[in-house]
Amino acid sequence: MRIVYGIILAGLCVAALIGVQKWRGPVVLALTVEPMPLELRIVASGEVRYQSLARIGSEITATVIARHVREGDRVEQGDLLLELNADDLQARLAQAQTALQQLQYVSRPQAQAALLEARDNLRQASREARRREALSAKGVISVEQVEQAQRIELNSKSALTRAQLTADSLAVGKTEERLLQQRIDSATAELGKTRIYAPFAGRVQTRNVEPGDLVQPSKILLEIARSESVDATGQVRDGLEVVVALDEKNFAPLQLQQPVELIADAWPQQSVPGVVSFIAPAVDSTRGTIDVHISVLADESQAQHTFLQGMTVSANIIAAQRDNTLVLPNDYLVDAANGPMQVLRWQAGTVAAVDVELGLRNMTHSEIVAGLAAGDVVVQADQLSDGQRARVRFEQAPHVIR
Repeated sequence: MRIVYGIILAGLCVAALIGVQKWRGPVVLALTVEPMPLELRIVASGEVRYQSLARIGSEITATVIARHVREGDRVEQGDLLLELNADDLQARLAQAQTALQQLQYVSRPQAQAALLEARDNLRQASREARRREALSAKGVISVEQVEQAQRIELNSKSALTRAQLTADSLAVGKTEERLLQQRIDSATAELGKTRIYAPFAGRVQTRNVEPGDLVQPSKILLEIARSESVDATGQVRDGLEVVVALDEKNFAPLQLQQPVELIADAWPQQSVPGVVSFIAPAVDSTRGTIDVHISVLADESQAQHTFLQGMTVSANIIAAQRDNTLVLPNDYLVDAANGPMQVLRWQAGTVAAVDVELGLRNMTHSEIVAGLAAGDVVVQADQLSDGQRARVRFEQAPHVIR
């Protein structure tokens, strides 16, 4: 009998426990709607590039005699990078300068003297021709002697013309001097090409030359990345950018000047700020992507984590953000057929579906613009049904914003 009573008592306890549980209601996850920040991020992978990368070469064929920079060196505009052998060009310049001096101190005075002599000869020949013409008219000399004098006068005129042309070409600022000065200028310019300077401030990326190498105009000797600017703190910012091929389906919320967080695979714990600086005007139809350029805003304090050209970088583009708004996880949204979006709200012991208007949305959360208020309690659709009235015990669900 005691065993029977024990079994009956145990059954009554179990039944009582079940009754209490039913009276208290089931345990479900619920969420209290609260204002909090929300971001819409576009994540893409890209490659680090320099916005301006100069490939430095030689304009002449010559031998390198000195190299003043190496990879990683920062240079200022006008810094000497390379020196080439200038012996041949120096000799050519000296030759041109000597030719000009010869013109000024030898050829030009000789031409002036020859011009004076030709004028005197012409005057003498003209006087002799007139004298013989007068004597011939009196019958003193023959006609043949007169013709000889006239021929000498004509030759003297031609000689004077040649002397005048020669003197004019050798005069100051005239043809011959200009030609020699142009030879000097050309030789000077060629000589200047033996010293290669930095075209702008930047950082040396690669070098492909050493002293003793014979270089030609088609060979790239150095690559220099331009420094972008100096910021308000006086720090030099490299002209780095990250170029990402963004899927065209994510293009709609993208705008210029949107902030970006950049993370390199080499330093996954280091986030570097950036900003959207350029959006390509056309979509690559073969890939369905659009190129987006992101300027890197790293300064010298981040030198040890500076991005390197060609490095793979993950770009988190902050396309939109709210500082304080009502937010729900997307799991709590009910997509009603042919109707507005809904959520299940618990109020006064009843769960009811209410229409909500959504604002900003990302992959995990949505902004509630209308339909709910701060403090409302909502549950997921797979836990309770619309119109259910029961005692329900709620367990607060985690509310993580990403």
